[in-house]
Amino acid sequence: MIKLERLTKNFPMRKGHKVVVKDLTAVFPTGKSVALLGRNGAGKSTLLRLISGSLRPTSGRVLSTGSISYPVGFSGSFHPQLTGVQNTRFVARIYGVDTDELVDYVREFSELGQHFFMPLRTYSSGMKARLSFGVSMGIPFDTYLVDEVTSVGDGAFRAKSVAVFEDRRSRAGAIVVTHSPAMVRNMCDMAVVLENGKVDFYNDLEAALEHHETNMANPPPV
Repeated sequence: MIKLERLTKNFPMRKGHKVVVKDLTAVFPTGKSVALLGRNGAGKSTLLRLISGSLRPTSGRVLSTGSISYPVGFSGSFHPQLTGVQNTRFVARIYGVDTDELVDYVREFSELGQHFFMPLRTYSSGMKARLSFGVSMGIPFDTYLVDEVTSVGDGAFRAKSVAVFEDRRSRAGAIVVTHSPAMVRNMCDMAVVLENGKVDFYNDLEAALEHHETNMANPPPV
């Protein structure tokens, strides 16, 4: 279970501040795969980072009864001067897993070849996503945070990524940011629509998608 208690996140701007999440109280159930829907700029990635602990809230807190992954696809916690293998070992030590086992898994899964031994600053965005996804899938978390699981690599690699994620999802929960209705229907048990710093939970996926599509068809709130 992941519980958000009066969670607020503001970012300072030249004039005032931008409220991304406002006084948010919500519970993500244990073992459920939850789609996180929202327009571009609604704060989906920010909310994932708040849940993972990689971003501090302005106020409020996040409580959890299990381990939570960092947001898959987010490589901000990786050091650009370290190689892929060095970053993998670093993450393994943080989460207390066997470093050699994780390195072997990520090296094979990511298909980065010799780039795995090169500094992260030389990576393309797609290569960083492969590394990030491989590292996360190689660690047995209770809840996986995933930002567009289908955005990594070519068609064959995306298919492999989805298959691995499906395997992990059979034993763990997930919060999945996606713009694909098909992915919501195929991979998620419930959905959350984020708009104007607030969330609406839905057990009915079609109702959530309808709400999201209505938001997308209208201008964002000022």
